[in-house]
Amino acid sequence: MEAFLQFVRAAAPWVAAGLVVAILAVRGVRKKKEEEETEDDYGTEGMCVGMCFGLLIGTALGDNLGIGLSLGMLVGLIIGTCLPKKEEK
Repeated sequence: MEAFLQFVRAAAPWVAAGLVVAILAVRGVRKKKEEEETEDDYGTEGMCVGMCFGLLIGTALGDNLGIGLSLGMLVGLIIGTCLPKKEEK
């Protein structure tokens, strides 16, 4: 079990970084393809909330603050980009 935890601690930041790069690349292609102004989303807010929850979970599970922060930001970014902002009139 300890070997698996060491593997997760070593691989999780790289996996999170790869997923963030993939998400940002797909978002950029999608925005170029639509040619219209896209709706705003809650990506930034989701990253902030995800970072807070990631820090909380990383602290609760041990001294995994870096992994908790990176995975929390990733999950927050994914959830935030899925929620479009509604226009105020």
